[in-house]
Parts: sequence; structure tokens; C-alpha cells
Amino acid sequence: MLFTKKRKTIGVDIGSSSIKVIQLTDNTGGYTLSRFGMASLAPEIIVDGTIMDSVRCVEALQSLIKEQSISAKDAVISVSGHSVIVKRVSLPQMTEEELAESIKWEAEQYIPFDINDVNTDFQILNTFIDPEGKPQMNVLLAVVKKDKLAEYTSLVVEAGLRPVIVDIDSFALENMYGINYEGKEGETVALINIGASLTNINILQKGMVAFTRDVSIGGNKYTESIQKDMGLSYEDAEKAKKGEGMEGVDSFTLDSVIENVSVEIVNEITRSFGYFKTASGNEKIDKIMLSGGSSKIKNLDNFLQSHLDISVEIINPFRKIEIPPEFDGDYIRDIAPIAAVAVGLGIRRLNDK
Repeated sequence: MLFTKKRKTIGVDIGSSSIKVIQLTDNTGGYTLSRFGMASLAPEIIVDGTIMDSVRCVEALQSLIKEQSISAKDAVISVSGHSVIVKRVSLPQMTEEELAESIKWEAEQYIPFDINDVNTDFQILNTFIDPEGKPQMNVLLAVVKKDKLAEYTSLVVEAGLRPVIVDIDSFALENMYGINYEGKEGETVALINIGASLTNINILQKGMVAFTRDVSIGGNKYTESIQKDMGLSYEDAEKAKKGEGMEGVDSFTLDSVIENVSVEIVNEITRSFGYFKTASGNEKIDKIMLSGGSSKIKNLDNFLQSHLDISVEIINPFRKIEIPPEFDGDYIRDIAPIAAVAVGLGIRRLNDK
């Protein structure tokens, strides 16, 4: 959404635990998967969304590009976390051109950062008449700190790519969902992406963004807790988290540790839903679509469903994307929830909104 001859683009999802690259080709019915690759990152390379070792990160991205034989240079990337603010606000009705001129000053009252330290963008969602008969409009306001933006765009440039669009993780999830699923009329859906260090929550109401929040908890919390409570190395804790059986690991204790972290995640989701319901008038959330690496933790979907009393489904970002036979179908099915943001980036094109 931010900053935005038809040139090919590639989606580059730079996460705390891995980098994903994807290339989708437009076809008459939608999209065909052309390239997909993923490379794991050591835990010290990106910490809480901050790139600590750009050299190794660039090398990982360059290796992926080479491995996938990707020639396209135009990259679509995304950002998230505390340096990103997304708000749905109501403003007096005006033209898009008028809003473009005034958005900086409109944004200033909604953000805790110096307005000169951020980049802003917006999307007009709809118009309406308020109780006093005045024409108003709902606007989606997106703000990103310039230093965060520079950090990620510089990395992509160093890897030999051109960052032509900078999106936001929550919006990428929305776009991915939109091409794969048909929402029911009046349905309120929560897209929850549990990554390594962040959980993105995006609530869609009548097909539009109604609420977004990034929470600083994710898969790393499971690993850290297993390390600490069970005295395991990082590598063994990762294996235990993924359900890889190991000698000497007590399954009862492991299940207890995992459940304690899952309760923390449930609490954050509950808090976010509470914020949304307060702002929107106590709206009911009909279902949760779950993605991210941590969605693969055994029985997490069932755990969330039972504790939140809301239907939970693991999302398939390739549901309506044509997968050519040269791809390993089992691999694509296995990594699908991890590729949710990447697919959302892969469908972006120059000059879209």
C-alpha cells in the first residue's frame, strides 16, 4: 500500500526467522506460481523486527534469488511492528487529491511519532452521511517510521533488487485472503498471522479493514520458554517446538510449556478483539483464519478455537493459485501457512493501490 509497461515483480517477505521470495504470473483466472523459495535465518540476524546483521541477511536473499533463477528486479516488500501504525479514521468528505494534500496534518493527531519522521499513505474506504447530515468518509491511514523503511529498502537494494512497493504485513494478508476466499455477507473475519517475533491481527468487516494490531509475541516465545524451562539448547528447543521427537525430552512437561505460551497468545488476541469490539460497537467475530510459522504448532488451531470460542481455520494462500506440476505438491501444502504474507506481496503490481 505504501509508495506505490508492465514489469514483473517478486514478493520478498523478510521475517525474523526466514526470508521468503515468490513470483506469481497473471493468468486469465488469477495467478500461477512461477517461483517460490525460503531460507532460514539464524535468530541473531533479525531481532524483534530490527535487522542486526544486514550482511548475512543480504547474502541469504541473494542466494534465494540465485537458487530460484529469478531475473526480475522489482521487489515488493512489507514492514510491521511498532514502527508501523494503521488506523481507520473518519474525516469530512473530500477528493482524493485534497486528502493527499492534507493527509500529513490529518495523520499528526493519530500518531505518537514526529510527523517529520514518518511516511504516510491512505486509502479511502467508503463515504457516508453522519447523524448531523454531513458527508463523511472512512479512511485507512498507514504510517511508517522513515528509519524502519530505510532499513528494509536498503537491504533489498544491497541484494541487487529495486524496492518498488512497500506494503504492510496486515494488508498483504488481506490481499492474499481476498484472492483465495469468498467472504459471506456481513461476516467479520480475523486474519491472524503468528510469526517468529510478531503476531499480526487484521480484522475484516464487510470485506474491509476494520482493525489492525501487531503484537510482540510469536514462535520465538515457545522456543525461549522451552529452552529456559527444560534446559535445552536453542536447536533442540526448536525441534521440540516442531514436534520432532527427541530422547530425554519429557512430553508432559513440553506440552505444559507450549500450553502456557499459547495462553499468552490467546490473551493478546482476546485483548485485541476487545479493542476492536469497543471501537466498533461490540461486533461479533465469526471466524479466525490462522497463518504464520507458529500456526503449525501441534493443535494450536484447536487450542485457540476452544479458548476463544470462535471457529479457527488454517489458511491456504495457494487455494486458488495454479501450482504447476514441477512444484512438489507436498512441500507447497506443508509450507502454505508460512507463505501467507509472501503471497499477498506476490500479487502486488506497479501502480495498483
